[in-house]
Amino acid sequence: MEMNPVFIFIDPFLIWFYRLTGHAFANFIIGTTVLCFFAVLIGEFCVSLAFLAARKKIDKTSKEVVHYQNLSMKAIASGDKASYKAANRMANDAFGKSFFLQISLSGAYLWPAFFAIAWMQPRFGDVEFQTPFEGLSLGYLFFFIIIYIVVCVIFRKIKYRLPYFRNIKAILDTYEKSVTQLKTPADYIEEVKK
Repeated sequence: MEMNPVFIFIDPFLIWFYRLTGHAFANFIIGTTVLCFFAVLIGEFCVSLAFLAARKKIDKTSKEVVHYQNLSMKAIASGDKASYKAANRMANDAFGKSFFLQISLSGAYLWPAFFAIAWMQPRFGDVEFQTPFEGLSLGYLFFFIIIYIVVCVIFRKIKYRLPYFRNIKAILDTYEKSVTQLKTPADYIEEVKK
């Protein structure tokens, strides 16, 4: 299988991690772990850039969700069903916008993993590792997925120790505070009693 020119350019760098020891399986695991780390790091960086680029839009939709949700809760607490339905419809629209913004950010996170898999295909597409079970072997994709998940879990635990991601976390913490502004009907019933 012929490699894409981009893959040809990065191949000498990436393949070096697959040739560190004299053992083929150990080399494969080490190289794939490094590749997964790069994919996770680039994905996290891309998500943060996409977040920063869309931050105003995210702020606006988050505020709309809180505003209309609170209006609907106030209406239900006061027994105004028509106002509740109107405000709830607006809250659902705002939530839908917010939801799809979050989905689009996940695409920025995952593209490096697919890029890494595409690089691995011509290199390791024919490689299979035998299992103790007769007739069952595992290809590169199985190991990539398992290692990618493990690297994601580990990176999520340590990423905020890196200065760039620590700054992003400070920005994200402001969004957690805005969620606490959501109210329930009980909050408004308490206000009416006072």
